[in-house]
Amino acid sequence: MTTTRFAPSPTGHIHVGNLRTALFNYLIARKTGGQFILRLDDTDQERSKQEYVDGIKRDLEWLGLHWDREERQSLRLDRYAEVARQLRADGRLYEVFETPTELDLKRKKQLNMGKPPVYDRTGLHLSDDDKTRLRAEGREGYWRFKLDLERIEWVDGILGDISIDAASVSDPVLIRADGQVLYTFASSVDDTDMGVTDIVRGSDHVTNTATQIQIIKSIGGTPPSFAHHSLLTGAKGEELSKRIGALSLKDLREAGVAPEALLSLMARLGSGQPVTLAGLDELAEAFDLSQFGASPTKFDAEDLWPLTRERNQSLPFATLRDRILALGVPEDQAERFWQVASQNITTLEDLAGWWRICSEGADPQVEPEDAEFIAQAMTMLPPPPYTDATWGEWTQQVKEATGRKGKGLFMPLRKAVTGQAHGPDMSQFMPLLQVVKARG
Repeated sequence: MTTTRFAPSPTGHIHVGNLRTALFNYLIARKTGGQFILRLDDTDQERSKQEYVDGIKRDLEWLGLHWDREERQSLRLDRYAEVARQLRADGRLYEVFETPTELDLKRKKQLNMGKPPVYDRTGLHLSDDDKTRLRAEGREGYWRFKLDLERIEWVDGILGDISIDAASVSDPVLIRADGQVLYTFASSVDDTDMGVTDIVRGSDHVTNTATQIQIIKSIGGTPPSFAHHSLLTGAKGEELSKRIGALSLKDLREAGVAPEALLSLMARLGSGQPVTLAGLDELAEAFDLSQFGASPTKFDAEDLWPLTRERNQSLPFATLRDRILALGVPEDQAERFWQVASQNITTLEDLAGWWRICSEGADPQVEPEDAEFIAQAMTMLPPPPYTDATWGEWTQQVKEATGRKGKGLFMPLRKAVTGQAHGPDMSQFMPLLQVVKARG
């Protein structure tokens, strides 16, 4: 059975870059009838907060990305300690004491000598007496994984054949001096224990994959299939990280983006497939990692609005009845209001604006050159209620009285009545109007 996972860190709100990873893993699981795990990487107790856990779940549920299992790394600390003891006994985990400053000096020296800036394994040669002396100096030890110095190879589901020389990579730090287990270690243990078979993540994790393959093998596991999708950039190719605050799923949801619009765009962006509005089942059926390339993928949030408009305008009245009634629309007018307003909205929040025009009247938009014309026309408009015939009868009467016709007749009247240059068919809209401010 295919098992995938999404492993966010609950230290902030998830954004479109995180969503791409979550969605790809979700679609793979659904397409194969497998299992999708939500695994919270919450070992950083200082930065991990329950409010972010709740936010991650709320975002995924909003999108319909329902998980089959939930795991929390903070509940698995005993398991990580057990595996760490095994690795120490096997000589694969060793204690080191260098400070960040010392490591930086070593890297600079290696670069000046034309060597790769990798850790020199000084810690491997420390005796027990050396370690005792270093601790007496106030130093705290932390733990690195000893890589086998060989080529690490795998067939990446997006990037193709990958080969990394372990000698060009520093032995990764797995456990900090304060005992906190780091992502590379905890993730490897979890993927092994939880039977994860497929992992899709960003291309910034390629080097992590090389080290995790060795860690997984060292604890008796079988490495899963890996695929690394390209990173998102802004519409002009700029680093998305500089704008990520405006692209959290929370902000997009609150701005009125439709979940189907976001899913449809993110499931196809960067592939050879056209972006069209689709449901999760359809997206899963057509999902194919081989369609995606390695080049950075441009993301423009503006592309979400046409898809959002298409989705919202196609919704049946029954799904929005309660929302429309909550605006104050009388029950006997609710369906008519939806039929009239629906083709003139982008977000569902736009409905409130159209009902406000109906119930409170719009601030008229009158160009100076039309002021006299509008004043005369409004004397011919009776007070509400109106019928389907009101707009035609009124505009005919105004036409005969003023000689205006075409756009010069209809546009100033529309703007005076609705405050908008565009909108619903006025014959259909007039019966919904309870107030017309332009009448004075």
